[in-house]
Amino acid sequence: MKRKQYARDPGLSARMALTTFLLGALYVSFFFVLLQLFSLSIGAVVAIIAALALVQYFTSDRIALRASGARVVSPEQAPELHAMVERLCLEADLPKPRVAVIPTDMPNAFATGRNPKNAVVAVTQGLWNRLNAREIEGVLAHELAHIANRDVLIMTVASFFAMVAAMLMRFGLFAGLMGGGRSRNAGGGLAIILLVSLVTYVISFILIRAISRYREYVADRSAAVMTGRPEHLMSALEKIAGRMSRIPESQLREVERMNAFFIVPTTLRRATGELFLTHPPLEKRLAALAEVAEQMGRPVRRRR
Repeated sequence: MKRKQYARDPGLSARMALTTFLLGALYVSFFFVLLQLFSLSIGAVVAIIAALALVQYFTSDRIALRASGARVVSPEQAPELHAMVERLCLEADLPKPRVAVIPTDMPNAFATGRNPKNAVVAVTQGLWNRLNAREIEGVLAHELAHIANRDVLIMTVASFFAMVAAMLMRFGLFAGLMGGGRSRNAGGGLAIILLVSLVTYVISFILIRAISRYREYVADRSAAVMTGRPEHLMSALEKIAGRMSRIPESQLREVERMNAFFIVPTTLRRATGELFLTHPPLEKRLAALAEVAEQMGRPVRRRR
């Protein structure tokens, strides 16, 4: 397998289309139930859905940057980082995204944005300090692959609506606890809100994590092809995971809501069943990259 320009993965595209359809059907049903409960007009429900979608579409990058504490840096502020991103974008024939730095010692990175022309690649100060140039290049190539695949947008939108369902669950629980004297009909309405929100959240949770794991495999492979050096990304993943296991739990929880976007999740130590993971297990990612290296004629020796 020769090194070549980046090409979108048809398997990921098909999964994204299916996930979008299923999530769309799920949320239409979700809002239809709310329509019945609150006696809203169809026009009002459509307006609410459209407003939420537009807000999420146009502000997803700013929300992610704010949630992680990242700040966009200029080429003068981070010349080496910008140079790496620009070189990889030329290799993959992608527009150069904005570049951001997260002021934390935790090594990690993520990409966000509604399309390749409105995207951001962010790396932590810890990643920049602890990885060598080749490893950082592998991480950046992984994040650029997410931008090229446009899987960042579907993860952002899907996560947003799952968050709405979770908020409605909390609202229903709070209303139920505070409204001890309300009528039986009102209590039944709250119970339905709780049930529908719970079902919506659980199904969203599973769908989001299923496509999230697959997109990580695709981004890993794309990064290996883009750089021509799978072993550098493998080394980066091992270093990030190794450092993550030594960071205090309290610090990891502060950025836990960004797990679906990070290259390595902060929940690495608490991972249980694969069904509930946003990323494939590290060993499986390394094994898949080792296979890519074999195909490229660059066999790597795995650590034991």
